[in-house]
Amino acid sequence: MQDVPANLPLLTPAAAAVQSFENPEDAVDRLIALYSEAVDFLCDAFTDAIAHGHPRKRFRAFYPEVRITTTSFAKVDSRLSFGHVAAPGTHATTITRPDLFRDYLRQQIRLLIDNHGVPVQVGPSETPIPIHFAVAARDDVTVPQEGAAAFILRDVFDVPDLNSTNDDIVNGTFTPGADGSEPLAPFTAQRIDYSLARLAHYTATDPEHFQNHVLFTNYQFYVTEFEAYARAMLADPDSGYTSFVSTGNFEITDPDAEIPPTLKMPQMPTYHLKRDGGAGITLVNIGVGPSNAKTATDHIAVLRPHAWLMVGHCAGLRNSQSLGDFVLAHAYLREDRVLDDDLPIWVPIPALAEIQVALETAVEEVTELSGFDLKRVMRTGTVASVDNRNWELRDTRGPVQRLSQSRAVALDMESATIAANGFRFRVPYGTLLCVSDKPLHGELKLPGMASDFYRTQVGRHLRIGIRAMEQLREMPLERIHSRKLRSFYETAFL
Repeated sequence: MQDVPANLPLLTPAAAAVQSFENPEDAVDRLIALYSEAVDFLCDAFTDAIAHGHPRKRFRAFYPEVRITTTSFAKVDSRLSFGHVAAPGTHATTITRPDLFRDYLRQQIRLLIDNHGVPVQVGPSETPIPIHFAVAARDDVTVPQEGAAAFILRDVFDVPDLNSTNDDIVNGTFTPGADGSEPLAPFTAQRIDYSLARLAHYTATDPEHFQNHVLFTNYQFYVTEFEAYARAMLADPDSGYTSFVSTGNFEITDPDAEIPPTLKMPQMPTYHLKRDGGAGITLVNIGVGPSNAKTATDHIAVLRPHAWLMVGHCAGLRNSQSLGDFVLAHAYLREDRVLDDDLPIWVPIPALAEIQVALETAVEEVTELSGFDLKRVMRTGTVASVDNRNWELRDTRGPVQRLSQSRAVALDMESATIAANGFRFRVPYGTLLCVSDKPLHGELKLPGMASDFYRTQVGRHLRIGIRAMEQLREMPLERIHSRKLRSFYETAFL
């Protein structure tokens, strides 16, 4: 390893002027240009350094940012939960991958300009782009492990900084910047870049494929049904769906096309039934447990989905329930513990009316039952989520008493986590579970029972989740994103 002077000259792209925009299209185009220039600068420098060794210089480029300054307390439309700042002042956010978030940025910037009647400013921020994130979208460039390059990476390029890669904004612990500016969006650019990289790793599909409506499940059986449904939709020219993406980013438009088997399944296999404008449906098999549920939602949240729903299996806790019955969660008993430090256990997780109505209506349509008859196959009530899959093997007197006092009707390991993180990240959420066993009444999930159950119920359950998402897709975004999810001092961006 060569010794290199400590005080290296710092090279950056030519300074770009801050520009004001009253047209959101022009503002986003400028963000894309600034981001592309910064990333190209870093990638070119990195490629050259890898090929020729330590360049005896440091290289730095900055994320672009959007900034708005308002001076009036004028009240905006009180029905809106987003698209406006809470008080006069300066609000700003760093931006990454404006190409990926083009539609989202245009919408959010347009609302800002319309609601406040002032332009937005676009220019370089003071936050450096880590080299790992700069090259993430480049298939032909990879960052070697620490020590594998002929020079120390952090001597030449910026690396991820935990000071700007956190959830302080969504957790309500953010402190204003040195210039007094407040956050304009729920995530910083580095936080988003971190999650985009994690998503590709955990799901084996690129973030570009994710749709605005996300279904979570905890069993592989739902994946098989989802692929069958996707092929049926691709065969229907009037369905509006355009392609199906499997793990490994394998995309088909022909309903009869073969999908090669995945040699190594990712931790959370993910599949996308795509539609123009991201209006399709993504299915994520998070497996079993609250840790996976938190990990998946931590990262998918940065894509700002319009809704996510849990459609998995649960233990029925009431004698009146039968295997295959549905449970619509109206409340959650949080004993999953994975979010206690981010969202205290005393924070209530409310049911969202728009989601609840969509799910109940979908159950009625698929089962062809309504009114009082619907109670034959569906219960509403509290869902308890725990962190111990084999809780039944302990002394159950304490847990059973708590379940009874909470009026719980079902128990699983993921639903409360997904709902709580939806609440935390301001993503509309809901839960419709299917009873697969009744441990308190001696009906355990055994192989023979499971086979019959899966054959008859999984397809119907998945169709209900899809139908609910299709109903939500038809709603205006401002109706789905309830004011219940917004705190006293919110970011203007959704």
